[in-house]
Amino acid sequence: MSESKSDWKNALKAEDKFRQFIINYFAEHEALTGSYDIPSYYEPYVVKLDKHDKIVIALTTGMNQAGDNVSVPLPSKEKEKMSIEDFRTLILNKKFADQNMSLADVFQTVAGVPDQNSNK
Repeated sequence: MSESKSDWKNALKAEDKFRQFIINYFAEHEALTGSYDIPSYYEPYVVKLDKHDKIVIALTTGMNQAGDNVSVPLPSKEKEKMSIEDFRTLILNKKFADQNMSLADVFQTVAGVPDQNSNK
């Protein structure tokens, strides 16, 4: 399966089509990974589909050490689970379908990872 921006957007139109699209996507890809990394901050994430067909977003947030003898808090790990339909509803409510975003871009946004092009 070679998904395109239009494939997942077309699947959004119906619950059953979107569910099948997501199941097929993760059957082929197993996981979708990404990260946001600047010199002082990092946030890798992994998105998977569990055996109950729930989307699981695992996120690790941490600070990079800024110099010698600097105390840096340990990374925090968060895990969010949602149904495929809840994910579809979230996408529709945020109107991602109207933007020029790939499915990976949407997962990145849902994970709460800032756009790498934005200044923070």
